[in-house]
Amino acid sequence: MPAGWVIAADILILAGYSLFLRVLRENSYASRIIEVEQKQKVVTTGPYAVVRHPLYSAVLIMYAICPLALGSLWAMISVPFLAALLVARIRNEEKVLATKLQGYPDYMRRVRYRIIPGVW
Repeated sequence: MPAGWVIAADILILAGYSLFLRVLRENSYASRIIEVEQKQKVVTTGPYAVVRHPLYSAVLIMYAICPLALGSLWAMISVPFLAALLVARIRNEEKVLATKLQGYPDYMRRVRYRIIPGVW
């Protein structure tokens, strides 16, 4: 793997971590468990103004680019599987949020994209 690719991948991973931290700072309700807490409100600021699931955007960036940073094209084979898992989780999460979090259906109409602006 050319050194320039590895360095570029490292920079992208750092950007992914930065997005991850920004999301955690913006949304105090972020959790690995899909649930709605009392008094929870829809977060529409920061990265949430661009995509509905910026935490998953950050994860996808970090995990998709990590094989390049490590110099392994073979490890890229796992990326589509991760993407499929994220799609399934997002669909499930949105069902829960749309039914249990007040204002989420309106947010879904305003912010069209889930993890990749202009794509999905």
